[in-house]
Amino acid sequence: MDVPSKKVNPLYTLAVWCPDWPVVAAAAEAALPPHVPAAVIVGSGEVIACSAVARAEGVRRGMRRRAAQGQCPELAVFEYDEVRDARLFEPVAAAVEESAPGIEVVRPGLVVVAARGPVGYFKSAESAAERLVDHIAVRAGVEAQVGFADGLFASTLAAHRGLVVPPGRTRDFLAPLGIHELDQPAERREDRAALVDLLRRLGLRTLGAFAAVPERDVATRFGRAAVLAHRLASGLEERPRSRRRPPPELSVTRDLDPPIDRVDAAAFAAKGLAERLHAGLADRGLACTRLGIHATTENGEELHRVWRCAEPLTPQGIADRVRWQLDGWLTRARLDRATFSRAGPTSGIHLLRLDPEEVVDATALQLGLWPGAGQDQGEAAERAARAMVHVQGLLGPDAVLTPVLGGGRGPVERVRLVPWGDERTPAADPDQPWPGQLPGPSPATVFAEPEPVALLDSSGADVVVTGYAELVARPHRIVHGGRARQVVAWSGPWPVDERWWDAETALRGARLQVLGTAADGEEQAFLLIRAGGKWAVEGVYD
Repeated sequence: MDVPSKKVNPLYTLAVWCPDWPVVAAAAEAALPPHVPAAVIVGSGEVIACSAVARAEGVRRGMRRRAAQGQCPELAVFEYDEVRDARLFEPVAAAVEESAPGIEVVRPGLVVVAARGPVGYFKSAESAAERLVDHIAVRAGVEAQVGFADGLFASTLAAHRGLVVPPGRTRDFLAPLGIHELDQPAERREDRAALVDLLRRLGLRTLGAFAAVPERDVATRFGRAAVLAHRLASGLEERPRSRRRPPPELSVTRDLDPPIDRVDAAAFAAKGLAERLHAGLADRGLACTRLGIHATTENGEELHRVWRCAEPLTPQGIADRVRWQLDGWLTRARLDRATFSRAGPTSGIHLLRLDPEEVVDATALQLGLWPGAGQDQGEAAERAARAMVHVQGLLGPDAVLTPVLGGGRGPVERVRLVPWGDERTPAADPDQPWPGQLPGPSPATVFAEPEPVALLDSSGADVVVTGYAELVARPHRIVHGGRARQVVAWSGPWPVDERWWDAETALRGARLQVLGTAADGEEQAFLLIRAGGKWAVEGVYD
């Protein structure tokens, strides 16, 4: 359906989305062949992005690392690195801007721009989408999808599906989509994830069902965060776009002498300028949601980009975006060494200016404690550290402990808990050979003292292990914590014969991995040990 430019409203947005961008960037930097399955994980071990090849092998977002590698043993795993993602995305953003000036970078992998210009120039939304996809493929050598809809949220979902939603039809487009779309994987927020879970349990399983609830009832029952999500489900912006342009005096500028041409120097300059901008806005009770970054080189080259954020930017968030942008400009970013290479500026940057393109009331700024994907990692980590130190000041140094993984044969002896802030030294060298060490994967939860458990055969008798580490009967049922589960699989047993030379600390027995299913279908994997004629649970698996 053609969309004449005269009918395009100001909220009509074009979104360009590069699927699986964290994986694309990581694979490009590592020169990984395209046929090798790959995934990107965050520090907790959760998969946040995976390639199409990996998905064909059964890998999915949200999986734990062990489960993903179990599905695909040859999976190449990369750590999440927002600096790498932003640096390598700059050539893609530049390619989009060549056909659609005035773009705004939402995050690495996603840019948006007002649809009026591209639709008017290319005569229709479909033509604009086709030209943009082709141009990005030629100039940047990456795959992209384009979507049109009213507002950032809807246009992003449209880009995920490669759809052109006509102006005014956004609510109809959103209505049948699942309520989980409110919690986008790339920018998860704890309040949004909890809200989605609650709405699902209340029976509101689609965006249309949630939008049908009166906004007053949503505000009364769920609060402000739910009202913002309700606006998105209704096809509106999370907050109305401010029509007032911030006054020029809110901008901050720094002359760089000598000019900078290194990323580390750019990061240092960005931090000080970000703090000045945030402090100036805070004095007026404001926070920035759209940040303009303007740089001028000695040779007169002007570099400009706008970053758009759903949440108001913290000082660290501002500094990060400036650093990412300057890193992309100063580094000769390369996505495909065979087809594309984009050179940076020809001289150092001597002028840097930050413009708050859009501001909101600073009360909208909500800070989380723990860092996560899509969040400002450095500042969140600092807040968490300060909170831990405060708890230690109230309750003592042993109130906050950090696990340190070291050497050993059993899972219990490999973990040492040290007070927060102390040197994280393992109790035993993990690099030394440990004959008889339990093979991976390791249990996710380890008990300081193994807990009693019953492992029974089909007749209800105790399953015994012989001196040759063999089971005398097939395990049928496991009872732990008063809950019985049917044994559906097991591995082992593995003989345990430790410190036989010391009568007081010697341990002789056998370990066994067991997978049990409860009556309600819940599965749980256990690591058992039999010693002294009794079974005990050493740990449980995710």
